[in-house]
Amino acid sequence: MSYGKPCSRACRSTHLEKLRARNNFHRGFHVALENPTVKEAAEFVRNALSERKALIIVGNCWVEYQGRASSKLESGERIIIIKDDGSVLVHRPAGYEPVNWQPPGCLFQTRSADNVLEVKAVRRKPSESVRMFFDRIYLLSSLSLVDRGKFSLYASEEDMQRAILFEPEILEHGFKPITYEKKVEPGFVDIYGIDKDGKFVVVEIKRKTAGRQAALQLAKYVDAIKAMVNREVRGILVAPRLAKGTQRLLATLKLDFKALDPRRCSEVLSMPETKKLEEFFG
Repeated sequence: MSYGKPCSRACRSTHLEKLRARNNFHRGFHVALENPTVKEAAEFVRNALSERKALIIVGNCWVEYQGRASSKLESGERIIIIKDDGSVLVHRPAGYEPVNWQPPGCLFQTRSADNVLEVKAVRRKPSESVRMFFDRIYLLSSLSLVDRGKFSLYASEEDMQRAILFEPEILEHGFKPITYEKKVEPGFVDIYGIDKDGKFVVVEIKRKTAGRQAALQLAKYVDAIKAMVNREVRGILVAPRLAKGTQRLLATLKLDFKALDPRRCSEVLSMPETKKLEEFFG
């Protein structure tokens, strides 16, 4: 297959300026091109990759992979994302997982011939390549993106349980856990322990807003524990917040509420001294 001769950087820059002025939009560091010809698309892609910009290509394409194995994705309309770190994602119109992908560090080659655009992503170690061929291109977008935001994954109910076990003071002063996932007649108690006054404590944890059902569930667990021990038993419902009317129900059932933000639990779990639960109770 023969390919068109690439033009110089100055030529590409002039050509892109003409494209932008034609029928597309250019806002600061974001440039988009709709329904380009293959020649226009090749210049656009080549320029975006040379400037290490994030690149989005929407169009009809087929994909060939060679490396540790080999695969071929037949023709279809796809969304291709090439990030500024050299990673590649090939997405179908539906679903969140890419059908083809390459990690950061790829080198790129862009060619056009016979009205087909080829974008090739190559890795050296291990040796592998993804070749993406386009015969119709609907949208091109190049973007200079900045992201300095910190990622925070807030705790699940299991994480909240672990956080209380590792740092019982976040529940209340003087609380000492005895065990977790204790089997009782209605189900499993999230955490079972003793308070500073020597009373047994049943803890029910909800990651989101706790409502009437959570309060009634806790009441069943407390009654089950009372039937097993000869000591006063308290129940504490732990959640970020309560649904309307739940506080009144808890008071009627003589149960307590502790507001606990999952973000606080994430902070506890991020501390280096945290251990596995098996070690904690071992």
